[in-house]
Amino acid sequence: MTATIDADAPEEEEPETGPHRRCIVTREVQPKERMLRFVLGPGREIVPDIAGKLPGRGMWLSARGDVLETALSRGAFLRAARGQVTFPPDLRVRIEDGLRGRVRDLLGLARRAGQAVSGWQAAREWLQAGRAGLLVQAADGSLAERARFGGRDLPAVTPLSAAELGIVFGRDHAVHVVVAPGRLAEAIRTEAERLAGFAGTPPEQA
Repeated sequence: MTATIDADAPEEEEPETGPHRRCIVTREVQPKERMLRFVLGPGREIVPDIAGKLPGRGMWLSARGDVLETALSRGAFLRAARGQVTFPPDLRVRIEDGLRGRVRDLLGLARRAGQAVSGWQAAREWLQAGRAGLLVQAADGSLAERARFGGRDLPAVTPLSAAELGIVFGRDHAVHVVVAPGRLAEAIRTEAERLAGFAGTPPEQA
């Protein structure tokens, strides 16, 4: 259940420990890997920390575009930072690009580790052999083709275009990608869901 947005709630010091964080807007507590972290840059600019590794105290938001807009319009970052801050004009673009980059990087790792294949035939072979832990399909692929591919009991995400998937796999385009079960598949799914939540699109467009 999603908490009601209350950007006027008083800020409290939240410890940067443990697997969960509290959103500075909704006050909802979630696993940190499903949220968005921000830090203050040297000039007190708000910097999105997509990988969650930059130094400094984090300010955390639920991974939703409307939550970011509320944070910006109602001063949530100012209260969390306890002072004036500045925002890059392309903040939303930076976040979306960063999330897309995370998906691409993780898919690339899976491909190089032999844990992901692309293309109708190879992906279907993995699917039929029970080697599939996650189905990644092109967001702009044909709905009929995606449905015909199968894998209805398999978690599926559509984070990237066919051209973007193709770049990862050294092809002109790719519509179907199958990832083996394991930590990489889980990480790709989490990043795809963060991107979908922030962009306001379903994680699976089947």
